[in-house]
Amino acid sequence: MTARVASVNVGRPRPVDTGRRVVETAIWKRPVAGRVAVRGVNVDGDDQADRTVHGGPDKAVYAYALEEIRQWEDELGRPLGAAAFGENLTTEGIDVSGALVGERWRIGTTLLEVVQPRLPCFKLGLRMGDPTFLKRFAESSRPGAYMANGMCCSLEPAAIRAASHGARVRTSMTGISLTYRTRLASWN
Repeated sequence: MTARVASVNVGRPRPVDTGRRVVETAIWKRPVAGRVAVRGVNVDGDDQADRTVHGGPDKAVYAYALEEIRQWEDELGRPLGAAAFGENLTTEGIDVSGALVGERWRIGTTLLEVVQPRLPCFKLGLRMGDPTFLKRFAESSRPGAYMANGMCCSLEPAAIRAASHGARVRTSMTGISLTYRTRLASWN
């Protein structure tokens, strides 16, 4: 299978009642049509509610594999679909969680660098309707990938659309996979 983007997903912060308090979150995202620009630390139309822990140069784009979403659907016994994990890119044919820190991917006209795995906060539990889901997610070794926008200082326009094909253009010099980094973080 050729690596491709199944959907580009965006969301804006909104209030969500946790039962104890109201918090702002942008984890609820939806697929969008057409080309979507990737500028600096964000995908156009997307935002983060708490930039002290979300977004920024090393978390400009979050990718999660459709194959892993399907595994979760089987395990949870319910449909989840694209953007279920708050990802900006739902990919297909790319081993996102097995990616190596430092890999670079060209998707559309965007150059992205794999930086770190997702270590989720309580808001993923809100999104899944299960506060215990965080532990299950961490133990699954399917973290997805936070990526830096390698084009942030370039004059070349960067954009992604659903059905864009992806290719790894630079392998990692570290040899450290995201699943390995997730396991290290879980032990601490």
